[in-house]
Amino acid sequence: MEKIRVIIAEDHTFVREATRQLLEQEPDIEIVGEATDGAEAVALADRLNPDVAIVDISMPVMSGIEATERIKAIRPGTAVLVLTQYDDDQYIFALLAAGAAGYLLKDVPSAEVVRAVRSVHAGEPVLHPAIVKKVLARFAAEAQEQPQPRPEGDLLTEREREILRLAACGLSNARIAKRLFLSLRTVQVHLTHIFNKLGVGSRTEAVIVGLKRGVLRMEDLDES
Repeated sequence: MEKIRVIIAEDHTFVREATRQLLEQEPDIEIVGEATDGAEAVALADRLNPDVAIVDISMPVMSGIEATERIKAIRPGTAVLVLTQYDDDQYIFALLAAGAAGYLLKDVPSAEVVRAVRSVHAGEPVLHPAIVKKVLARFAAEAQEQPQPRPEGDLLTEREREILRLAACGLSNARIAKRLFLSLRTVQVHLTHIFNKLGVGSRTEAVIVGLKRGVLRMEDLDES
């Protein structure tokens, strides 16, 4: 079984060690590196190319927001999962704009952290659906205020655009498969192609980039 390779960036030793011990118990997860500040996290991501980077917001040298942005710039295939004590909208928006695939608070049950690592690795967003809708609506509104990009109609196939539209509406991979009469594996393959074409590593990133590049429109956020 191929393991999910994870790095943990957290300046509080107790939290970092507890997270590592929690994840090390899982047979499909491997901790390949630990960082105590944002700059070290970026360097680790560049050197180790992990599948998932667990990042805190408040860290020495470089914030989690900047670290996330830099990790995604050099390792777009690495999914960033934010694990923090801050639940302010400004942090959520900033981190998703930087490329984070998931956002969890540190008081969640330990099983939720394990599920989140697997989810972001699979390309599933880790956010409450209401937050996803609010975040995507904000990015769509911001995109409308900017000069409209020329739609990149040839960038994605018709099927890929439909899958991305349903992802923007918050449907899980399983629900997308059921809606389009496809296998779950086929949906996952399509999403992988979408990620590669858009240069992203998660569904949330794909939707945001799709809005910015004109592949998706504001009305696409309404499920129909």
